Amino acid sequence: MRFMKNFLQVLMFASVSILQVKGSTFSIVDFGARPGPGYINTAAIQATIDSCSKTGGGSVIVPAGIYITGTFELHSNINLYLEAGAVLKGSSNLNEYRSYIAENDGQTYHYGIIYTRKAENVSITGYGIIDGNEEAFFLWDTPKKIEWGGVQYTRQKELFRKVRSGIGDGPVMPKDRPRQMIIFSECKNVLVRDITLKGSPFWTLHFADCDGVIVNGLKIWNSLETPNSDGIDVTSCSNVNISDCDIRAGDDAIAITGYARHFELPGYAYLLHISENINITNCHLQSRSSGIRIGFLDQNTVRNINISNVNITGSNRGIGIFLRDEGSLENIIISQVHIETRLHTGDWWGNGEPVHISAVRGKDNGKLGTIRNVVFRDVFCRGESGILVYGSEESIPENIRFENLYFVLSEGPLTATAGGNIDLRGCLGEKQLFSSDVPAFYARYVKNLRLSDVTIIWQNITQSWFTRALQIEHYHDLVLKNIRANPSPANPGLKPVFLLQGKGLQHNLAANMLEERK
Repeated sequence: MRFMKNFLQVLMFASVSILQVKGSTFSIVDFGARPGPGYINTAAIQATIDSCSKTGGGSVIVPAGIYITGTFELHSNINLYLEAGAVLKGSSNLNEYRSYIAENDGQTYHYGIIYTRKAENVSITGYGIIDGNEEAFFLWDTPKKIEWGGVQYTRQKELFRKVRSGIGDGPVMPKDRPRQMIIFSECKNVLVRDITLKGSPFWTLHFADCDGVIVNGLKIWNSLETPNSDGIDVTSCSNVNISDCDIRAGDDAIAITGYARHFELPGYAYLLHISENINITNCHLQSRSSGIRIGFLDQNTVRNINISNVNITGSNRGIGIFLRDEGSLENIIISQVHIETRLHTGDWWGNGEPVHISAVRGKDNGKLGTIRNVVFRDVFCRGESGILVYGSEESIPENIRFENLYFVLSEGPLTATAGGNIDLRGCLGEKQLFSSDVPAFYARYVKNLRLSDVTIIWQNITQSWFTRALQIEHYHDLVLKNIRANPSPANPGLKPVFLLQGKGLQHNLAANMLEERK
């Protein structure tokens, strides 16, 4: 049934594209656009789009050449088509971008290149490039300091992730910059296909409160040193398909959230509604934060997420599921994924975890949502920190399953500088980064956790904070089957599996593998 629904959506978008090509066609050069560095084309591009819209819609063509622009807006029934060799490049002058006043702080900020609101049957296609001109909006030789969560509770204190010279892994310090490079807000039937997006100074491609989104065949390459340069952000949307994309971003490569609002950012309509039916498949991802992030300060529940055939390499975190607000995160299936993570220097959230699941308070009041019904199946991981499932007394993750997990945990060049810590940033309080022993798999405050066919391999381990293969605390209903693991080589006298203060255990472990404390 889901396949048929997705097929019909693809067919619908194919039909829309064919109709647009056969209908009205408008070239931006016919309305005064000029390639080259000395001309701002914002007005010409907008005039082309407006004229096309007045005829009922069609295709707006960007021919080969580099066209400098500020902010423009798409309308319903418009296909923005970038021919091979075409580049829409954001201006280096912040004043060329449309300004807005944020409701949360009353400050003035600027949109990015494309802002589209309440449009239907709208698309960006072709084989050209949209370039956010990141070079103009950062201090490339100045590293950004760790500002949130502090370092005083880490194992290394003030030496945590410290770089003796240069910028290390970044992030670099931003200047005043445009916000999201491309926004679709409250839109229906959106297609973005085949184009290249690069150099975004903030989030690259943002869908907010949209219904019916297809993203296919994109190449998104931002600098890995720039903060907040997410690849694709899907916030409070439904019926979204992301496939066959190559994304390299300083921040999260793909973020799926239930935001109704988010700090000073534009595009939000303060709508409270369920976000559901989101598919991600056949993608290669690299990030200095999370390859895929689900959740954070979500006002809306997000459910029915399917992730398959994804390759995450060279990232800080692999897949992260974060609950900090009232919106729940539920019905998530992750299968056939390959994850490689490592420790990084600088102010990046995460500490080398291939998988991170946490449910802790991130706001002062109100009820927290729940993480429930999450399946990881056929997952290969290689990382420099452990897998984390970190619940709290007021929000206990439930029905979490790992099936056929193969995890190689090794030390790396930054283990002494950054290892042996947990990063829960985004929670309340100053103790968000803190020292901790590192089991290969650590879970606390969980209900109905099931691990089956799990293999843990230790490689090149010397640090004493690497301890058990599995450590699970404060659990209710736990199933452990076919666990193949040893303790860390740095602690050979420990039992591989340690359980603390739980009830409802089922297992087939050998007696010499398990230590239990009530």
